[in-house]
Amino acid sequence: EPSFGGPAMVVVLSCSRMLPSLLQALHQLYYDPNIENKNLAQKWLMQAQVSPQAWHFSWLLLHMDKVPEIQYFGASALHIKISRYWNDIPADQYESLKSQLFTHITRFASGSKIVLTRLCVALASLALSMMPEAWPCAVADMVRMFQAEDSNVDGQARCLALLELLTVLPEEFQTSRLPQYRKGQVRSVLAQECSSVFPLLEQLLQQQDSPGFIKQKVLKCFSSWVQLEIPLMDCENLIQAAFTSLQDPELFDTAVEAVVNAISQPDAQRYVNTLLKLIPPVLGLQEQLRQAVQSGDMETSHGICRIAVALGENHSRALLDQVEHWQSFLALVNMIMFCTGIPGHYPVNETTSSLTLTFWYTLQDDILSFEPDKQAVYQQVYRPVYFQLVDVLLHKAQFPSDEEYGFWSSDEKEQFRIYRVDISDTLMYVYEMLGAELLSSLYDKLGRLLTNTEQPSTWQHTEALLYGFQSIAETIDVNYSDVVPGLIGLIPRISISNVQLADTVMFTIGALSEWLADHPVMINNVLPLVLQALGNPELSISSVSTLKKICRECKYDLPPYAANIVAVSQEVLMKQIHKTSQCMWLMQALGFLLSALQVEEILKNLHSLITPYIQQLEKLADETPNPSNKLAIIHILGLLSNLFTTLDISHHDDDHENNEVKKLPVQQGPNPVVVVLQQVFQLIQKVLSKWLNDAQVVESVCAIFEKSVKTLLDDFAPMVPQLCEMLGQMYSTIPQASAIDLTRQLVHIFAHEPAHFPPIKALFLLVTSVTLTLFQQGPRDHPDIVDSFMQLLAQALKRKPDLFLCSNLDVKAVFQCGVLSLKFPEAPTVKASCGFFTELLPRCGEIAPVGQVVHENGKVLLQAVLEGVGGQASRSLMDHFAEILFALNKHCFSYLSIWIKEAMQQDGFPSARITPEQKENFSQQILSRERVNKRRVKEMVKEFTLLCRGLHGTEYTADY
Repeated sequence: EPSFGGPAMVVVLSCSRMLPSLLQALHQLYYDPNIENKNLAQKWLMQAQVSPQAWHFSWLLLHMDKVPEIQYFGASALHIKISRYWNDIPADQYESLKSQLFTHITRFASGSKIVLTRLCVALASLALSMMPEAWPCAVADMVRMFQAEDSNVDGQARCLALLELLTVLPEEFQTSRLPQYRKGQVRSVLAQECSSVFPLLEQLLQQQDSPGFIKQKVLKCFSSWVQLEIPLMDCENLIQAAFTSLQDPELFDTAVEAVVNAISQPDAQRYVNTLLKLIPPVLGLQEQLRQAVQSGDMETSHGICRIAVALGENHSRALLDQVEHWQSFLALVNMIMFCTGIPGHYPVNETTSSLTLTFWYTLQDDILSFEPDKQAVYQQVYRPVYFQLVDVLLHKAQFPSDEEYGFWSSDEKEQFRIYRVDISDTLMYVYEMLGAELLSSLYDKLGRLLTNTEQPSTWQHTEALLYGFQSIAETIDVNYSDVVPGLIGLIPRISISNVQLADTVMFTIGALSEWLADHPVMINNVLPLVLQALGNPELSISSVSTLKKICRECKYDLPPYAANIVAVSQEVLMKQIHKTSQCMWLMQALGFLLSALQVEEILKNLHSLITPYIQQLEKLADETPNPSNKLAIIHILGLLSNLFTTLDISHHDDDHENNEVKKLPVQQGPNPVVVVLQQVFQLIQKVLSKWLNDAQVVESVCAIFEKSVKTLLDDFAPMVPQLCEMLGQMYSTIPQASAIDLTRQLVHIFAHEPAHFPPIKALFLLVTSVTLTLFQQGPRDHPDIVDSFMQLLAQALKRKPDLFLCSNLDVKAVFQCGVLSLKFPEAPTVKASCGFFTELLPRCGEIAPVGQVVHENGKVLLQAVLEGVGGQASRSLMDHFAEILFALNKHCFSYLSIWIKEAMQQDGFPSARITPEQKENFSQQILSRERVNKRRVKEMVKEFTLLCRGLHGTEYTADY
């Protein structure tokens, strides 16, 4: 058991008494096998690091007789104190602290590397806090101090220590907690001080006798400094030196990093002359790149490609503007093209080509942003380049041979799939530059490939060209393309011998489904292929999603094929060829298909489609509940849900103007979905009676009705009475969130239907009563029910506020439940509760019971809101709390001004961190004229919550 005491002990122990405890805690942290002891030690040590004693024990832990782990902790504690508690240090101690750090860094120059780095970081933090006033020439002083002769430490160790210090200084600046105004001030001081650093770095790189590890440290140091937005022309000599270092294998990686960082800084584009000077050395790397590719040296080719892309991608606009240098920039573009088309298959033989894709987007954007005349000139130069790019990308998208692909790991296959998606996105983007000519080019190539009998092509080549077509057709409107009819004609000629090719054929047909809706005569060319593919489990995703697209887009032209589609679908469903999610998609496809048939045809097809499942469900309903029959029940209920999601004979979802003429006359008589639901209603009730305890089964039952209500809208009316009765029984027995969600849906759709609303009103009151009882018993275990209940109340207030006039609705109890829900730890529940109150408060005037409850209990609501803002609730919810304050202000202003004053008089409320002045200031802001501006109220709340949490003015607020 650890004996060094709890965190609170840190404060009371003197430094000398603390040392043994520290050493014991560090020993436990590093060497104790017991994880609980480790965690306890770590917690205690973190407290120790921020304690006042840390100033003293840090130096004791840095004694040379201690092991590096202990020394490291001492150095880290110093850094934490300097970086986070700078204001605790009296100004008259700056110099001694600086001097001690210099002494220790010199001492550790030949010692432990990790301790040296930590001490350097501490001194860097000290320098950033002192410069420029308290330490005007900090960097120059550092260089001078370490260049001074010190007989105890050899020159190489001193040089390495200085380089380490100079490297961590900009890094510490990037992560420092300096206020914004100081950051700008310190950045400009550091940028000026580079004149003390760069000559030293140049000298060390140029010295013949400088060892490799020193040069490597120099390049890392340069890499660190360029991120301070130092003018590119000041970096010129070091960039050229870094280019020279690329020839040294030992320095290659570090030199790449240095060049890329220097070129990529945002400010660099201002220095066009320097950028132009960089093109020749980049082009000069082409021979090294070719040799690396030939020898299979992926690291070198990757590094050189990064440099070329950094220059091209970051500065294409600036370099394109230099019209007289167009040839040298074109040479750079061609070098990047070589990198895009680098031989080998990604990601197994190469990982370089993916780096280049963003460059092509950037270049295209920049060309298309020029004024028309200049754009025309560049189009002339770069259109051929982009046609070449399409060829290169389609070549790179090709699958390897079946044999080679068989050896790839699943991770490599997934990376290749993502890579192909990136290529697809790039092709879609390039279409903007090349237009219809791109489709014609792809079509010509595919035509030649499929009709050339002398030279049979590989399936990979055919697949890649089709993939290109699919990439464009998926997102670009190809309805006016004159090559699509030819493509649809070519597709049946493709000899499909492979799963990947078959998948792409399917996805291409799916991408052309909107075109098929406008050219229905061509449907028969491709539909047989899709129906044939449905029977192949390997083509499950592509064939089912394509059929769904065709059924959705072309439903008015499918009646002649409906019997065949239903028969094939039924067969594959019965054979259980597809996984659950594809079965659900297939049912959605059939829903779209049946929507366009006559009612008697729909009923006939529904009968044959659903009967086997109803029989199965009847059998399952008689069985004793167990895990396997539960899955079967959920599967069948899911199939019905998905079918009813899309089966819509009133065509609510039709958005194709050109389908207006094809629409069928409005159907008479009951909706087929309602007919089926009424037939299976008793069976569903029977299933429920056995599975009422199971949330998933209840959810699946509710989903059938919820999907049907959403699709059918008013047509669902005949089902309302029996569904309300069933929901009431379900919810009274075992309350579940899905039942409330379905109730909310019914309130939403039938609120304004006097004929159908009485059963819904009765259900609403029952659900409210049962939920209020649940609140009395303790609702903490049911955040999902509370969430759904709050959403139901908000929906009722929005759609049918006079529900709150019912004599048997306890408005006060409902209000109190809402207040309680605001204190839940689950953010979605709190959000829903805020939504309830933002709907409730505006009703104070028009609904007497609501007005009375708010006026009598509003102070409790305000108290809960202020507690949340004070730190009890997640910061992500502050906008929602602000909405409540805004509504209170607008609808209960005279009460609010009294309540807020009373609430804020409580000591330590809503947070112990804020002063009475800050509370008073917030209260006045909330009640000021700005209260009518919702955006300002949200800003006030955000500001106040940061004060309450002690985060105001810290780095945590930067993105808030």
